[in-house]
Amino acid sequence: MAAAVAAAPGALGSLHAGGARLVAACSAWLCPGLRLPGSLAGRRVGPAIWAQGWVPAAGGPAPKRGYSSEVKTEDELRVRHLEEENRGIVVLGINRAYGKNSLSKNLIKMLSKAVDALKSDKKVRTIIIRSEVPGIFCAGADLKERAKMSSSEVGPFVSKIRAVINDIANLPVPTIAAIDGLALGGGLELALACDIRVAASSAKMGLVETKLAIIPGGGGTQRLPRAIGMSLAKELIFSARVLDGQEAKAVGLIIVLTFLTYLIFYRLEGLLAFKEKRPPRYKGE
Repeated sequence: MAAAVAAAPGALGSLHAGGARLVAACSAWLCPGLRLPGSLAGRRVGPAIWAQGWVPAAGGPAPKRGYSSEVKTEDELRVRHLEEENRGIVVLGINRAYGKNSLSKNLIKMLSKAVDALKSDKKVRTIIIRSEVPGIFCAGADLKERAKMSSSEVGPFVSKIRAVINDIANLPVPTIAAIDGLALGGGLELALACDIRVAASSAKMGLVETKLAIIPGGGGTQRLPRAIGMSLAKELIFSARVLDGQEAKAVGLIIVLTFLTYLIFYRLEGLLAFKEKRPPRYKGE
C-alpha cells in the first residue's frame, strides 16, 4: 500500500452485525467451500445457507471444478464490486481451474487491466485477491505455456509478471490475499505483494522455484525477507520448503484463517483506526 491507508467502513460495521451471518457471508466470497463451525458444522456455504438470510454480497462461491474443466479466457479473472454494507470492497477472483490458477499470459493481462482500473478508482477502499477454485490459490507461472515460449519470449513474460505484482504492491488501498490451498512460486509472490495475508490451516505456501533450478522472478526474494526476516527467508528459498498455514502463521507470513474471517475485519479496523488517528474499536489482541 503506497499511499494513505483506507478501509471499508461498511465492512467494519458488519463485524458487529451478527456472528453466523458474518461468517457465512465472508466465507462465501473469501474461501469457497470453507466448512463452518459450531451450529453450522459440516455444512458448506451455499444456497441452502443463504436462503436462511446469510446472503453473500457477490453472488456466492464458484462451483467446484475438476482441474480438467476449461473456462473461457475472459472468465479467468472475475472482478466483483461488492454492494450495500460492503460497498468499496473489490474482490479479484482467479478462475483458471484447468491450470490450477497458474499465471498465464492471458491471466496476467487481465490482472494488469484490472489493477490499472482499480488504482484510479476513488470509490475502492479495499481489494481482496482470492481463488474461485477450492483448494488452489495460485500454483505459480504456467510452466506448460512457458515451455512453448521461445527464449526471447520468456524474459518479457517474467518481467510482465513482476510488473503486475509490483503494481498490486503499490496500490493506494489495503490489499488482502485470502489463501485457500496451494500458493506456490509466483502464487506466493502474488500473496506477498498484498498488505495482509490470511489462510486456512490446510494451505500450502512456498517459493519452490529452486527445485527447477530457477530463481523466483516476481519479487519474492525481496518481499519474503521483509515479511519473515532474512535468515529464514534464505532457508525457505534455498530449500524450496513448503509451509502449511500453521507454520506460516508461526513465522509471521500470514494470519491463519481457521474457521472465521473476523481476523480480516480486525486488521481492517486497525488500518482504519490508523488512518483516522484513533484507538481501534475492538477487544483482544
